[in-house]
Amino acid sequence: MKKNPFTSKKTKFVKQLFEAACEAAKAFDLNPSIILAQAAIESGWGESSMATTCNNYFGIIACGKPNNYWHGGKSKTTSRGLCFRRYATPVDSFMDYGRLLRVQYPREAELSFYPESFAQAISYSAYISETNGDDRPRYRKMLISIEQDIREIIKAEDLLIIDFRKEPAASGCSHNEAA
Repeated sequence: MKKNPFTSKKTKFVKQLFEAACEAAKAFDLNPSIILAQAAIESGWGESSMATTCNNYFGIIACGKPNNYWHGGKSKTTSRGLCFRRYATPVDSFMDYGRLLRVQYPREAELSFYPESFAQAISYSAYISETNGDDRPRYRKMLISIEQDIREIIKAEDLLIIDFRKEPAASGCSHNEAA
């Protein structure tokens, strides 16, 4: 096994949420390392209050109709007047993110196996809100950098990523083959 040069916080985050990311990746044909990278950004590597109290790893606002993964639970209203979705489990958060990406951002979802293209598209989409103080160019750069770190952690920890895509394409995600 390759030595892991990353902090224990980052490694713990990836190992803890890897299966949730893979489940969402399989269900919605997405790159699990991109899913984990967005979760890392949006939840502060799983340490935000939304992640720890609401299992919301993606900063998804509590609007719209309940679905198979979000049953209508909401956080307390923030100082900015926003309520966020409250999930029963981290897996529900990851699955709802995958669903949201496929339904609301299908073009971006199609790019998830091309991390730089995905980062460009998602950072300039409605998913990112400048009114909440998001800096689009900074978000794009951060997403690319964190996704690369997550790929390295996945390799170093010898986690298995199965390529769930139906059609082969070049991928920014390292896919370990089962022996």
